Amino acid sequence: MSQKSWVHMTVQEILQTSGTEPSQGLSEEEAQGRLAEHGKNELAEGQGISPITLFLNQFKDFMVLVLVGATLVSGLLGEYLDAVTIIAIIIMNGILGFVQEFRAERSLRALKELSAPNAKVLRGGRVELVPARDLVPGDIVLLESGDRVPADVRFIEAYGAYAEESALTGESVPVAKHTEALLGEEIPLGDQRNLGFMGTMLTRGTAKGVVIRTGMKTEMGKIADLIQQTDAQETPLQHRLEQLGKILIIVALGLTVLVVAAGILHGQEPYGMFLAGVSLAVAAIPEGLPAIVTIALALGVQRMIQRKAIVRKLPSVETLGCASVICSDKTGTLTQNKMSVTHLWLGGDVLEVTGDGYVPNGEILRDGRSIDVRNHQMLRRLLQVSVLCNNAQLYEEERSTDGKKKKDEEPGSQWNIKGDPTEGALVVLGAKAGLTHASLDGLYRRVHELPFDSERKRMSVVVEHQGGRMVCTKGAPDLLIQQCAYVLWDEKVIPFTPTLKSKVLAANEGMAKNALRVLGLAYRDLKGSERGEDEREVESQLVFVGLTGMIDPPRREVREAILKCRRAGIKTVMITGDHQTTAEAIARQLSILPQDGRTLNGQQLAAMGDDELDKVIEDVFVFARVSPEHKLRIVKSLQRGGHTVAMTGDGVNDAPAIKAADIGIAMGISGTDVSKEASSLVLSDDNFATIVSAIEEGRGIYENIRKFIRYLLASNVGEIMTMFLAMMAGLPLPLVPIQILWVNLVTDGLPAMALGVDQAEKDLMQHKPRPAKENIFARRLGWKIISRGILIGVCTLAAFYIALKQGGDSADALIKAQTVAFATLVMAQLIHVFDCRSSRSIFHRNPLQNVWLVLAVVSSLLLMFPVLYVEQLQPIFKTVPLGLADWALVLGFAGIPTFLMGFGSLMSKPAKRKPAVYGPGSKGAKPVTR
Repeated sequence: MSQKSWVHMTVQEILQTSGTEPSQGLSEEEAQGRLAEHGKNELAEGQGISPITLFLNQFKDFMVLVLVGATLVSGLLGEYLDAVTIIAIIIMNGILGFVQEFRAERSLRALKELSAPNAKVLRGGRVELVPARDLVPGDIVLLESGDRVPADVRFIEAYGAYAEESALTGESVPVAKHTEALLGEEIPLGDQRNLGFMGTMLTRGTAKGVVIRTGMKTEMGKIADLIQQTDAQETPLQHRLEQLGKILIIVALGLTVLVVAAGILHGQEPYGMFLAGVSLAVAAIPEGLPAIVTIALALGVQRMIQRKAIVRKLPSVETLGCASVICSDKTGTLTQNKMSVTHLWLGGDVLEVTGDGYVPNGEILRDGRSIDVRNHQMLRRLLQVSVLCNNAQLYEEERSTDGKKKKDEEPGSQWNIKGDPTEGALVVLGAKAGLTHASLDGLYRRVHELPFDSERKRMSVVVEHQGGRMVCTKGAPDLLIQQCAYVLWDEKVIPFTPTLKSKVLAANEGMAKNALRVLGLAYRDLKGSERGEDEREVESQLVFVGLTGMIDPPRREVREAILKCRRAGIKTVMITGDHQTTAEAIARQLSILPQDGRTLNGQQLAAMGDDELDKVIEDVFVFARVSPEHKLRIVKSLQRGGHTVAMTGDGVNDAPAIKAADIGIAMGISGTDVSKEASSLVLSDDNFATIVSAIEEGRGIYENIRKFIRYLLASNVGEIMTMFLAMMAGLPLPLVPIQILWVNLVTDGLPAMALGVDQAEKDLMQHKPRPAKENIFARRLGWKIISRGILIGVCTLAAFYIALKQGGDSADALIKAQTVAFATLVMAQLIHVFDCRSSRSIFHRNPLQNVWLVLAVVSSLLLMFPVLYVEQLQPIFKTVPLGLADWALVLGFAGIPTFLMGFGSLMSKPAKRKPAVYGPGSKGAKPVTR
């Protein structure tokens, strides 16, 4: 039976189709038979990969294979220390990858934990408590307030039943449940009010339902299936490093073969050239690159933790840097997920209510001025009715394991609501003015309650006080005013004329247009003969007091964060299961929805094919009333359009899209375990603004990775060019194999790591995101590597040639010239490392700003000098001590590559870089400049 059919059936049709009797339920024999047919009511995890296979898979990466080759070469050369270091790097990366993937696959286990462990059912006319996994279609389930729904059910009885479904549908408040058949086609999940869904919870009332779907056939099961079918995306960093590894191995081997061939052709000894060629190959492949990348990412992770962002997958840090679209859930992500009264309508006046969340601090303002409740009897009466006609409780939480209460500085963090969020908002409203249950208990005693139901759409309580009895009522304004004969106006009770009623209805409509949830409040003093138990008697001739308008308000810091994203060329898209009117109102408040931006709802989205969606996706800023499948489609459509997509969310319904996105972001406080396990990044403060900090960190980390790639490869190109040009010119070897390896050790490690923690340039967040498929050598990086590398090689060879000519043709002269070349090459690289800090030149940034880089360069010098001046090491490294004249030659040529390019940059007029901004009037998602 299809989902559509269940919602359209009457209760009688449901019972006939299910083959069950409402007063008896299924017999034990029938239940066992159906269990054998339909299987257990649990979520399948799918066929998992064994931990051993998962671990071995980490070593299939191309760069890892390159490192293995480098290990073999180092071992053949007798460089066992290098070989051991490379093996350690390989194993460390394998362990990190294994841990990340193993944790990521725990999403389905977290989903299982959302299922109810037991269920109360009718079996053979008796109420039994059975394991929820043994439920079968046709079982009669009994539910009451606080119970988790154990399977998908169709309600056949519902008495004031409300269900909390935000984790599944995105609905910000509990929804009323009923038993009536629904009309219309393609009814969104959030509007299927006669169904209850596995994993959701009844917040109030009681209900009886027939199980219609179990296990993987439930809505929760569909999400589990989506998670299984969704492949995690390869990050841009992984793609670029793999691309880089392939380029390096081909270029390094090709140039090495050329160097060896040229040397042999010009009369060099073949065995010596072979050793030199192998040494060049080892030097040309930066085997420390994966380790440096890992260290840079790990240090970035530590900085992000300090900024309230917890990284679960290291490469995802960098992925944030090229995010071009952030798809954000509304409830709990952009908003506080705490209903708050923001406006009151009282006797024709509109009042504003300040304060955040559930913290009972705030003011009630009229025309910007605070109102003293003690001097405003109409307002006091409205607040009394709000608190008395209410079952919610406001309480202060203790957030410490040692039992001590901590004073949290964040608004709303100490206070919470027990009960319905709508009623909770009214309790907080009263508390802001000093009216609480505690303060009213001594004056009023509840004697009777007429609970809310979906037909009357109102709730009433009868309270007793010294002067007699009073009824307090709240409900839907359009229905409540029909029960009112009088209205409180100008501190007086006057007849409720049609003119005044029209004013109330106009105020109600105005509030609703602003996406406020509106409740009307009324009261009446009962006569002595009235007992207050008859519904029609009590809820008649009421005195209308006023209106309350409430909403799940936006987080205060989110609007500025979204504007920062816009300045950085990043589009923010709201995706929510909430109603379209509410979503649009919040989106406009947060500057997400431009004046001419489009909104799509779930029905419109379902009617579109993928091609049609791809055509309009750039113009849409708000998706409302959508299902989990829709969220997944939206993410994939944006990805097909070339976007790098970040998806935020906190509910179970967000998990498939979070996993499919290039970077999945979950909320740490309000987020479900399912969303966290599917994510790459968790916000420990549930703050959308933290994403902006994470993006800035991600951009900085990627730029630092480019810096040390620029440094390492330019240095390696310099080494290769030194040897290649010398062989082509028929000169002796400017460097012996041991010197090549020592240069690699001295210059590659610590300076490159120090670049990995370099400070970001000031204009980092003023430019559009880089394309996800951007080549690692884009933005002139390839040119900088080649040009600086060639200059380093030419200058090194020039210093070698001059020293060689000065010393004549003796063997000692050759050793001294090789020592000069060795020192020149090292110094050229150590000077060049400061040039790599800026995208322009060495003169555009303070070279001493990065203290770690200065220390790294000093450490490299301390490794070089003993090779030159310790007598015992000189025969090993084929070096001799250098004098002042030699150092003048070395430093003069070593500084040419960096300072020549730097002066050229100063002389040329720099191009003005304009920040990419999503203009408020621009419909498209592609960045525009201003």
